[in-house]
Amino acid sequence: MITYEYPFNERIRTLLRLEDLFQKVGRFMQRDGAHEHHVALLTLFEILDVSGRADLKMDLIQELERQRQSLLAYRNNPEISEEALNLALQEIEQASAALLAMTGKIGQHLRDNDWLMSIKSRASIPGGVCQFDLPSYHYWRHQAPGARREALLGWLQPMLPLRDALAIVLRLLRASGHAEHHVAANGAFQMMLGGSSSQMVRISLKLDDPYIPEISANKYALNIRFTHPDSDHRPRQSDSEVEFDMLFCNL
Repeated sequence: MITYEYPFNERIRTLLRLEDLFQKVGRFMQRDGAHEHHVALLTLFEILDVSGRADLKMDLIQELERQRQSLLAYRNNPEISEEALNLALQEIEQASAALLAMTGKIGQHLRDNDWLMSIKSRASIPGGVCQFDLPSYHYWRHQAPGARREALLGWLQPMLPLRDALAIVLRLLRASGHAEHHVAANGAFQMMLGGSSSQMVRISLKLDDPYIPEISANKYALNIRFTHPDSDHRPRQSDSEVEFDMLFCNL
């Protein structure tokens, strides 16, 4: 199956973007190549930009506390494993404590590093990080892979509480609700939501089905147009019936 997620508000949109960026920086850091580590550093700059919302940390702390209170209501429930419940509560409490321990603005340690900020400003220019523009960065990229990885990890480490907290929130969000099977006639599907409180919708199709859902939605209505790419990968609306699973997610 291939799943497409569509957030209904800016908060969930920001969390999904950060999740994607943290996953990318982690993968590129594991490699040894200078080019991969360059991409990891640029991705770290993207995390810095996306996480710049002043209220992001407090939003996550409040959401984790809300989820903790919800889980506490399951205490002494014979249908719930006490061990699993305790582990979930411990994970949430540790994530909240780590967020609370973060001081100042998210990523301020990067902003305070003039060398990194010179790279960031040059990186916004096409071809702006050539060796003649930034010879010190050229030198860094020729250091041993382990030394570069250690530096990248040092720059990433203060932001890991953010990654861990949003991972918990998104995992709980995705686990909410139940998927329902639907069929889109002539590649189009509409549904009135009547002021739904859902925060995200997940659309799942079989991986070998050549359809791409183009989704537009708010709390009142959902519209999906299923397209299929032609030889030039340009989307064209399908005129066939399209089967898919849909899950509305809400914390």
